[in-house]
Amino acid sequence: MMAKKKDVAIVGYGETPIVLRGGRSSYDLASEVLEQILNQTGVEKSEIDGICVSETMSETSNPFWAVFLAEHLGLQTNWTQINGMGGASTAAGIIRAASAIRDGLCTTVLVVASDAQSSYPPTEQGGPRWEFQYPVGLRGPTGVFGMLMQRYEHQYGLKYEALAKLAVTQRNHGLMNPNATAKLKAPLTEKEYLDSKFVSTPLRVLDSVMVCDGANGVLVTSTENAKRLGLKKAVYPVGYGEVTNYKVDDLLADITESGFTVAGPRALAQAGMTPQDVRMFHPYDDFLIAIMLQLEQIGFCGKGEGSDFILNTDLSHKGKLPLNTGGGQISAGQPGLAGGGLNLVEAVRQMFGEAGERQVSDPRNAMVTGIGSIPYAKNWSCSNVLILEQ
Repeated sequence: MMAKKKDVAIVGYGETPIVLRGGRSSYDLASEVLEQILNQTGVEKSEIDGICVSETMSETSNPFWAVFLAEHLGLQTNWTQINGMGGASTAAGIIRAASAIRDGLCTTVLVVASDAQSSYPPTEQGGPRWEFQYPVGLRGPTGVFGMLMQRYEHQYGLKYEALAKLAVTQRNHGLMNPNATAKLKAPLTEKEYLDSKFVSTPLRVLDSVMVCDGANGVLVTSTENAKRLGLKKAVYPVGYGEVTNYKVDDLLADITESGFTVAGPRALAQAGMTPQDVRMFHPYDDFLIAIMLQLEQIGFCGKGEGSDFILNTDLSHKGKLPLNTGGGQISAGQPGLAGGGLNLVEAVRQMFGEAGERQVSDPRNAMVTGIGSIPYAKNWSCSNVLILEQ
């Protein structure tokens, strides 16, 4: 296992507003992110010699997405990477960029995710959906997560007031986020969550994300190069764990158990931390139950104890464990497959001390997670955990 390192840093970030059916292309949205980063850091575009791009839904049919995007941004690169891990792609991109920098393949990397899924709906994609899921009514992630919730409730019991608390906490944070999508800019009560309609029993409409358009990104370089460029703000990736296709050969694997049982402890060990040391938690939140499962499997509480942990912990931006302080995808909107970078950029913003009225006190570290792909009769396919430190 690698020791904790601070030789590579995130030195800038950018994010577009999240918009429902905004009509802008993924190229246009990514351009805005790059412009923000250049303006924020004062770095010349010619300094960027690497790019790491997340796959999209809106550009699904484009086999040269990363190359064409770099061209559109006017970047000549020595290292190009595209990640097809869904919501786990951006956190994975940070670590891959760090490795490329350490290997001398490039010096400064733009890690960017951009998607216009609500404006440019994708063609049908995804493993066995046609053969196995659709005939029995499991229409993609909503159906699968409804089944996962049913199983969790059968095994451990599920207090829906805990999910209601998560929904309200994130909505309160989203109300303070100027980039959150306009349609979600409305206060929410726990009763309103509990009264919302079921879409895949016991999953409610307010359990899941609203697909939108948007982009986000960060600039990654070596600590030495950051000093050369005169950059004053930096956060360091000090711990990482990643698992894809957890227990893929176990045909009877528990669908409530994910790769976070491995990736979480691995990231914490590398960072020299325990869950109790985590100052902020920015989990991937396509569904509220995913947050609860991550809390349990990373080690914040035991199996089946997620409901009580949530009910007994202040998760507000002023609380003991601030949770998705920008509202997360559920209350800011999911910018397609750029959703994996949404909470990461919020963590960086917090650690730069630039979160405005939702600023966390003492943002010394943050845990960010990613989830990717929902297969049939299994838990999600990709799980990763990234720990950032000042």
